[in-house]
Amino acid sequence: MAEIEPDASHLHHLITEQSQPSKEISQKRQRLASLDVFRGLTVALMILVDDAGGEWPVIAHAPWNGCNLADFVMPFFLFIVGVAVALSLKRIPNRAAAAKRVALRTVKLLFWGILLQGGYSHAPDELTYGVDMKKIRLCGILQRIALAYLVVGLLEILTKTAQPAELSPGHYSIFKRYFWHLFAGACVLVIYLATLYGTYVPDWQFGVGDGRVVTIKCGVRGKLDPPCNAVGYVDRQLLGINHMYPHPAWRRSKACTADSPYEGPFRVDAPPWCRAPFEPEGILSSVSSILSTLIGLHFGHVLIHMKAHLDRLKHWIVMGIGLLVLGLTLHFTHAIPLNKQLYSLSYVCVTSGAAALLFSALYIQVDVLHVRYIFLPFEWIGMNAMLVYVMAAEGIFAGFINGWYYEDPRNTLTNWIKKHVFVQVWHSRRVGVLLYVIFAEILFWGIVSGILHRLGLYWKL
Repeated sequence: MAEIEPDASHLHHLITEQSQPSKEISQKRQRLASLDVFRGLTVALMILVDDAGGEWPVIAHAPWNGCNLADFVMPFFLFIVGVAVALSLKRIPNRAAAAKRVALRTVKLLFWGILLQGGYSHAPDELTYGVDMKKIRLCGILQRIALAYLVVGLLEILTKTAQPAELSPGHYSIFKRYFWHLFAGACVLVIYLATLYGTYVPDWQFGVGDGRVVTIKCGVRGKLDPPCNAVGYVDRQLLGINHMYPHPAWRRSKACTADSPYEGPFRVDAPPWCRAPFEPEGILSSVSSILSTLIGLHFGHVLIHMKAHLDRLKHWIVMGIGLLVLGLTLHFTHAIPLNKQLYSLSYVCVTSGAAALLFSALYIQVDVLHVRYIFLPFEWIGMNAMLVYVMAAEGIFAGFINGWYYEDPRNTLTNWIKKHVFVQVWHSRRVGVLLYVIFAEILFWGIVSGILHRLGLYWKL
């Protein structure tokens, strides 16, 4: 649970300094509302891009290089995890208890990740379930979060000290205090870059639906193109090609389909790799994704050690702008392109910088100025994020509703609402689907989460 000391009572003091709480108040902690809002906003964003991205490809994942709205979801989740780790583990002085908590949550995340994205559930479009274990997908969103959470959680536990929370004067004291975190981040970056640019990628093969085996010619080192990058090679070697994601975003690229950026039939002259699987949450890219969580962890440390709002915000905003500038410079100079599939360094910087600035803006609005009412649906979703992720983002609730149909499996309540309440009213499928996702999914789950919040019911890992 994220926490923050209560704020000062007068608005003009809120930005400049945070008053010292009394002993009675300091014993009563409250959730960091802006972090809940950020988490809920990210879950809502995931629902939006997943369910409306087919009609609005500008918000869906970029086919390869580039960064669309959907590409911010995963880094935002990891950034939030980092902030939450700093705030939650500070309340557990016993290292053994903290390690047990981290290990247990990691196992739970892995379990739900395999169950939800391994292929067992076909919700909401198909009323079937089950998966061929020879083709089960091993990686996914929750699995990536589990790895980052485990690494960052153990790092936080191993470097936990009994030193007082106050920092020595100077802008760099917090970096000195957490030197080993910086060192760990540098090691992660070196391992990722050395593997990405130093691994030799040989020719490889995969089978297509008609029984043919296709050979992809590579024999290169340091390439960042779809067929011959080291990220895919590592996954093929360690996971096996049958356990990778069969519908990668690159299928919407211009090289693969004339309907790009929409998904469509393959071009006659499409290169063979267009039909190949690729794991967007694979092993090497998940190593790089740890950096997003480490950056979030640092922001959590700032929240703990810096007591004045202005000090926190100056640190966060300067760091966020710096990350954005560095990432965009790497991309536009063609040194390292923005690429979510590879989780490139420029992608880490740009998405983490965006997370930093968005979190800062929410912190000002929600925790400093106490403007919370307009964010309440997101805050409620954020407090029950796992429930909404499973039921809405993974389509389990929609799959259950679709199980009740009239005569034809397509005659379901969800399809009727989408068609008659939204699409036909606006005479546009694109607009209708977008509004359906916003009101019938995101707002609906915001209200449900609010009711559960009033009842004190939460799904916690």
